Amino acid sequence: MNAHPAEVGVPAPDFELQDQHGTPVRLSRFRGRKVVLVFYPLAFTGVCHAELAALRDHPIGDAQVLTVSVDSVFTHRAWADREGYRFPMLSDFWPHGQVARAYGVFDEEKGFALRGTFIIDGEGVIRWSVVNPVSSARDIADYVKALAAIS
Repeated sequence: MNAHPAEVGVPAPDFELQDQHGTPVRLSRFRGRKVVLVFYPLAFTGVCHAELAALRDHPIGDAQVLTVSVDSVFTHRAWADREGYRFPMLSDFWPHGQVARAYGVFDEEKGFALRGTFIIDGEGVIRWSVVNPVSSARDIADYVKALAAIS
């Protein structure tokens, strides 16, 4: 596991990944807008389902939600269709975990991302982050508070 998550106050590493429809999504495309970047271990698992359902069911303001896992585009599409997820679900499948590594949340032993969330301001700077163990869910109320504190 990389023990050094991307730091608050530094520019967010830019990336381009495909969403659940195979459409390329580049982080820097959202400049001028706040982004909630949510890494999760694996699709179709209990804690991940609860977290993404909370993001689906409880809007968090005008920020763009982007979720990322090492699952394939096809897995994301099946899960999004089944659960009604409308936010981009980005595939960090190949090179395997490259974006999770850039953010310091890739577990090298297990081969998937930890539960890392990064809030990025409109200038592309990380303004808040949290990294939880795989078994510990995050609370979107924390995201809402953090977003409110960012001008």
